[in-house]
Amino acid sequence: MAKAQVLIRAYIIILYLINNLVSITLAKLTPWNNTTTSHSQTLPLELSTKLSLDTTSIKTASSDFGKLIHDHTPTAVFHPSTVSDIARLIKSSYTASSPFKIAARGRGHSVGGQAMAKDGVVVEMSSLDDVDGGRIRVCGSESLGFYCDVGGEKLWIDVLRKSLEHGLAPVSWTDYLYLSVGGTLSNAGISGQSFLHGPQISNVLEIDVITGKGDFMTCSKSINSDLFYGVLGGLGQFGIITRARIVLQKAPTRAKWVRMIYEDFATFTKDQEHLISLNHGPNYVEGYLIMKKSPANNWRSSFFSIHDESRVNSLASECGMVYSLEVVKYYDEFSRQTIDEELDEMFTGLSFKTGFIFKKDVTYMDFLNRVRTEELKLQSKGLWDVHHPWLNLFIPKSRILNFNQRVFVDIIKKENKSAGPFLVYPMTRKKWDSRMSAVISEEEGDVFYTVGLLHAAKNVEDCKIIEDQNKKILE
Repeated sequence: MAKAQVLIRAYIIILYLINNLVSITLAKLTPWNNTTTSHSQTLPLELSTKLSLDTTSIKTASSDFGKLIHDHTPTAVFHPSTVSDIARLIKSSYTASSPFKIAARGRGHSVGGQAMAKDGVVVEMSSLDDVDGGRIRVCGSESLGFYCDVGGEKLWIDVLRKSLEHGLAPVSWTDYLYLSVGGTLSNAGISGQSFLHGPQISNVLEIDVITGKGDFMTCSKSINSDLFYGVLGGLGQFGIITRARIVLQKAPTRAKWVRMIYEDFATFTKDQEHLISLNHGPNYVEGYLIMKKSPANNWRSSFFSIHDESRVNSLASECGMVYSLEVVKYYDEFSRQTIDEELDEMFTGLSFKTGFIFKKDVTYMDFLNRVRTEELKLQSKGLWDVHHPWLNLFIPKSRILNFNQRVFVDIIKKENKSAGPFLVYPMTRKKWDSRMSAVISEEEGDVFYTVGLLHAAKNVEDCKIIEDQNKKILE
């Protein structure tokens, strides 16, 4: 049991994998004197003019999606026009007698203050000039393969739109696309496609990085490889990603989107693992908990029709909690005639509850951008810009059944502090590169699980309760 506890502590890695950009902390760290004088003394004049000290800029840079950290106020916000501006800013700090903290902010979608710089400078990456759209370029050929060169500040939704103009698309995504490329690559970038294609960091050919010394370096598996592997999944501690070369493939046009309901967790995970083992199987597999109450702020709740949602909620109320297995298979005009047959064959032998399988047929874009649709609905109800005390974990396969009982049943279900959503789905170790900084479990076998407890809390009191629950889960 002691060894198992050590494994749990070692493998439950708190990675904000679907969040945005985390801060880089320079090699020499001392507090930066919070005065306008120190700005002019530390930075060249042409850089000082790009600093914002106004209340609005400072307030924005002092907050993030999590809304959990409230005391990380920067001294200034830096608005670079070019990548060289960022390099000069960092070099100015590195060579200064009193270096200051620097954090790169993309979409500000971190939940623990990673994109903040207390008493330092926040770099507003979205300020980078994009002359004629040159910060996103689709390149390559049929024979050599296609790729997209994209600025680290760009959002994945922009990458999707640009690549689709050429009939192409990246293969690995996050559930939410309004995140910066540099942000997710500093974490890992995971979703239901990760079992098949690996995380987003496994689909990068080359990156440009500004190091903590202010050096601009291009790196890949063959050029400056130590930096390449360190930066990808490195939580921002090795440098700021200013460009990434992303693998592209031919894009499908539509998606068959299916959800199946399970009452038993062991059966649910067994079927998940079966699906991801299939040759020519699904393109996407995720799973999540459905609690006995139907939440207003759960961005997965609107998949079902009103009638179907009522049936599912009734079952969840009867059981206390049920599990939804979510599967997607892409197709295009060439596979339109066979897609339903492929799905039937894929689902043969699955043990979901009879009569509880639900299907939708949507465009490829609509599926990938599904969370944005729900975000706008929640924003209109005032349920999006709230506290998000999220907890994202990697769990060894050997411990997932125990985790269900000890956490999902004994804590989440009994205490019922939040509506979620609560995600749980398998990934495959062989699709991850162990040379990269992102850490996964070292347990034997190819399968491990990710769990995302994506809480939302309307006020500070509820947020504190959920944070205490998160601590209990980690213990």
